[in-house]
Amino acid sequence: MKVMVVDDEADVRLLFEQRFRREVRAGQIAFYFALSGEEALLLLEKISGDVSLLLSDINMPGMNGLALLKAVKEKHQHLRVFMITAYGNAEYQQRAVAYGCDDYFTKPLDFGVLKEKLLT
Repeated sequence: MKVMVVDDEADVRLLFEQRFRREVRAGQIAFYFALSGEEALLLLEKISGDVSLLLSDINMPGMNGLALLKAVKEKHQHLRVFMITAYGNAEYQQRAVAYGCDDYFTKPLDFGVLKEKLLT
């Protein structure tokens, strides 16, 4: 499975690489990383057939995660999208579901639950 993680915080990459170290080594999962919604859309144009899931933060400068979700679902309907937010905001969750979000997580992220959802 190939997953694109979109978050404006660069240290998220290291966190995912540490938490999924075994799965990456075993070839179960591979990650692509983007630091913005705009970067994610450009990368998706190049590798869209390779990515089966997009995991995006909601609060980012420039294009936020909800705008990214909407744009992704318009062009790549097959792509599953999980949203992550530090804010348990009911409005964000409702908008994410309306835009086609496949799952919704709040921070701090429970990596055990995320692994189950990614690898099943």
